[in-house]
Amino acid sequence: MGFSNLSLYICSVALLLAARVSLARKVGYAPNPSNPHQDFVDEHNRARAAVGVGPIRWNDTVAAYAQNYANTRIRGCDMEHSGGPYGENLAEGYGEMTGAQAVKFWVTERPNYDYGSNKCVGDECGHYTQVVWRNSVHLGCARAKCDNNWVFVICSYDPPGNYEGERPY
Repeated sequence: MGFSNLSLYICSVALLLAARVSLARKVGYAPNPSNPHQDFVDEHNRARAAVGVGPIRWNDTVAAYAQNYANTRIRGCDMEHSGGPYGENLAEGYGEMTGAQAVKFWVTERPNYDYGSNKCVGDECGHYTQVVWRNSVHLGCARAKCDNNWVFVICSYDPPGNYEGERPY
């Protein structure tokens, strides 16, 4: 490969990589290195806006709690709730498992929530209702790579939601 062909090849590879990173960020598959938790916040706020609930904000104290708990789950990636002071959603996945993917997974429960009866119909909806819980205004989420190569994801909510008899919005 001559110098000009090598230069063309290097430029082509650089452009291809830049395009992949740009596309990945647009579709929510690559965390923003300058704001790695923004994908969690953005997806929560999309779901909340869809039902007229105000935005949720990142909270470093709640996030530290979530990260500490996620770190305890790395042996086996067991899906057990922390029992702590915050509302909580858990997920596990493989590969990179972004925050956006986890939140989108919880939001898939939306059709199972019946606002009229304020109940889940046919299947689970509690993850979704916690995402859109109007009184939860602080969010902290974390990921931890487990020893079985799965990824444990937790989002903690302050104040917690999903109080029986209360509507999420």
